[in-house]
Amino acid sequence: MTEDLTPAEAYAAARARNAEQATALAPFREMYEFGLDPFQIEACQALEAGKGVLVAAPTGSGKTIVGEFAVHLALTQGRKCFYTTPIKALSNQKYADLVKRYGNDKVGLLTGDNSVNGDAPIVVMTTEVLRNMLYAGSQALSGLGYVVMDEVHYLSDRFRGAVWEEVIIHLPESVTLVSLSATVSNAEEFGDWLDTVRGDTEVIVSESRPVPLWQHVLAGRRMYDLFEEETDHGGRGASRRELNPDLLRLARTENTRTYNPRERRRGKMVREADRERERRQRSRIWTPGRPEVIERLDAEGLLPAITFIFSRAGCEAAVQQCLHAGLRLNDDDGRQRVREIVEARTAAIPSEDLHVLGYYEWLEALERGIAAHHAGMLPTFKEVVEELFVRGLVKAVFATETLALGINMPARTVILEKLVKWNGEQHADITPGEYTQLTGRAGRRGIDVEGHAVVLWQRGLDPEHLAGLAGTRTYPLRSSFKPSYNMAVNLVEGFGRHRSRELLETSFAQFQADRSVVGISRQVQRNEEGLDGYRQGMTCHLGDFGEYARLRRDLKDRETELARQGAAQRRAQAAGSLEKLKPGDVIHVPTGKFAGLALVLDPGIPAGRTNGHRGFEHHDGPRPLVLTAERQVKRLASIDFPVPVEALERMRIPKSFNPRSPQSRRDLASALRSKAGHINPERHQKQRSAAADDREIARLRTEIRAHPCHGCDEREDHARWAERYHRLQRDTEQLERRIEGRTNTIARTFDRIVALLTELDYLRANEVTENGKRLARLYGELDLLASECLRERVWEGLTPPELAACVSALVFEARQSDDAVAPKLPSGNAKAALGEMVRIWGRLDALEEEFKINQAEGVGQREPDLGFAWAAYQWASDKSLDEVLREAEMPAGDFVRWCKQVIDVLGQVAAAAPRENSTVSKNARKAVESLLRGVVAYSSVG
Repeated sequence: MTEDLTPAEAYAAARARNAEQATALAPFREMYEFGLDPFQIEACQALEAGKGVLVAAPTGSGKTIVGEFAVHLALTQGRKCFYTTPIKALSNQKYADLVKRYGNDKVGLLTGDNSVNGDAPIVVMTTEVLRNMLYAGSQALSGLGYVVMDEVHYLSDRFRGAVWEEVIIHLPESVTLVSLSATVSNAEEFGDWLDTVRGDTEVIVSESRPVPLWQHVLAGRRMYDLFEEETDHGGRGASRRELNPDLLRLARTENTRTYNPRERRRGKMVREADRERERRQRSRIWTPGRPEVIERLDAEGLLPAITFIFSRAGCEAAVQQCLHAGLRLNDDDGRQRVREIVEARTAAIPSEDLHVLGYYEWLEALERGIAAHHAGMLPTFKEVVEELFVRGLVKAVFATETLALGINMPARTVILEKLVKWNGEQHADITPGEYTQLTGRAGRRGIDVEGHAVVLWQRGLDPEHLAGLAGTRTYPLRSSFKPSYNMAVNLVEGFGRHRSRELLETSFAQFQADRSVVGISRQVQRNEEGLDGYRQGMTCHLGDFGEYARLRRDLKDRETELARQGAAQRRAQAAGSLEKLKPGDVIHVPTGKFAGLALVLDPGIPAGRTNGHRGFEHHDGPRPLVLTAERQVKRLASIDFPVPVEALERMRIPKSFNPRSPQSRRDLASALRSKAGHINPERHQKQRSAAADDREIARLRTEIRAHPCHGCDEREDHARWAERYHRLQRDTEQLERRIEGRTNTIARTFDRIVALLTELDYLRANEVTENGKRLARLYGELDLLASECLRERVWEGLTPPELAACVSALVFEARQSDDAVAPKLPSGNAKAALGEMVRIWGRLDALEEEFKINQAEGVGQREPDLGFAWAAYQWASDKSLDEVLREAEMPAGDFVRWCKQVIDVLGQVAAAAPRENSTVSKNARKAVESLLRGVVAYSSVG
């Protein structure tokens, strides 16, 4: 109360209020109906004091307020502010928010798809656009005062993360950087790096959620709280949370019980009362179905909800299950509003396309308040789902994890069906960081009193593991920075080779590598102390036991080497036999998943690489395409043939045979079994071991028996100490190599890239050649391949659709590799040009191997993927959406996304291609116009 203050205290309080009113923060706070949180105030005050800021806070905590304050400061000071986001959808969303506040004339948008008012004082853009502006020395950078990097933790992304570091390193010193991140465990380390490269940077970390989060497990009819007393509601409070004992008891009972059908049939041995008790127990515990979960949450007032299913097909299936169950979450008024919004947002889409896109089934689900959300959907459809969800007209969304990446779509409840997902290589447990990101959607600030995260019961679920995921609120930020060809020429052009090398040394990747060396050095010191102890343990009074141990190791190594050579020889014999196979040969596959009778459809490719990922080659010989007796068409690898194979019979393959047709496969497999099912393959004779006749092995055995230590009574005891010594010494040497390898790693990679570019005449010392200037305009994974195609005039004379097909190979990557059937390609010039692109890539790949540029480490050119060439050609040739999607066997969302990436690279090709004596630049622009139609052109701003 002011009445209780002394005159001096009242005067001081008044001065503080007046001082605050004089700041830019005071009028900014009045723009919001709610008060700012302490971390927001602290960050805004640091910004106004002229410092850069790193704000790390949970999803939904309102850290974008700090970015909006930077916008406010820029306008107040008459300077510019660039607001960068990782994805176009986020850029569109932020653009709409800022236009609502400041008006169209003060806000611009720059993404790969849209360019709106790019000279405005506030411009929202994707991070790549800003990186390209920095390298090009764009005039738009003049007067730039602030850059907001939203979702800066994206720099961990192994495909795009380097862009964030490039921007941070290359921004002019006069620009104040505002970095907004999810809660990461090494925010201080990242802040230290920002302090080093950007100057005074304040690190503000908030780990408290604005809306408390309650964790649950839904098993059968009962919703179990994960923690018995959740006093800190999912934050990092001081109170210790105890696991719910009922849930632990359930897990112990359920996970240890085995249901044996044979025991059940014994009748007399199992008392009726025991069977009844087991039946009742089992009836309480099951994984509820998707409609059942939504109905349960609806009854308890826990909608709207997002159910994360780590599969696109699973999301679509969930919607269908809810429809078939008769689920309705909207009343008649809600259904009418949904229809009005959907029809308005999709009015530009022709009715024939709507049918192809499954519009009417999608609309029916939306009217009931149910929807899917995943990357395979048309962007317009996803935007409609997001809008309806925010308006409360869609109450149950089934989504893949991509929804968790930044889109402002909070719910009251988040449901996780499983705690494992396919990561592209295997089914793996989700990480604490992923769990935090997914459950961070639960709880809408200003709407919900609390949020809820529900994990569905699955057999084998471990509450302790789940508690670990729920309790680990943060994950570390790891740099994914790697130099690229485009980066190298742009750096040398702007700074010269020596200065470029120094700039790369300032990357966060090198900063982290240098810090990690300290811990490794300490481990080396501890290992050396251990080696002294082991050396004493293996001391023998009869002689030098170290020398004796070396002889034993040499013998073991020689035996291993001979065994390896024998295996290699057998593989070579097997590969030689595969090269002799012809279409129509009937063979017996000796081992592997497809062992047994098989018919050769295609002998396979000659020896060499198939995918350009050096270090990931699974074969070094032919890969025959076969039809098995079980009607499967598979491309086999050398691993399936440990011994030579020869044709048992010959069969004619009908010209009408189609490997995609189940009927064709069934008929030919039946003919195969009839023709050769009775033949028993000859057993391969095992050869005499090479070790039996090896002179080196005989010599080593003689020396071992003659050594003084061979007669020691404690020989094997000494040998155990010697083996420990050897292993620890090997580990220590490996650590020392790691120390050497981590020092100047980025600069050494840059040196190798520069050497290769010099070899190809893109660079001459500190000079960037005309070829290099062309490469500087080409961004993307296959930048060097695109530049070489322009230099060798591979694309000259191609029509716009043919050029679109060729450029698609630079961007497309199939979600799953399918070696069984070669992709369909346009004929004529386009096919020849695509073949030439693959040939050039092969030459570059060999050159990268020569210069030790390793693609397994994220540097280099992957093989171009021709899988989208036919779809791009068809679409650019004005074919209908129905025809293109049917032949491409691809969801509409994927098709649109790949088309837009092709358009983006075509724009780069148009800018980089020579203007004189060349058709490429003109045809690239025409190809963009041909592709930018129909569903591809439906993307909207806002």
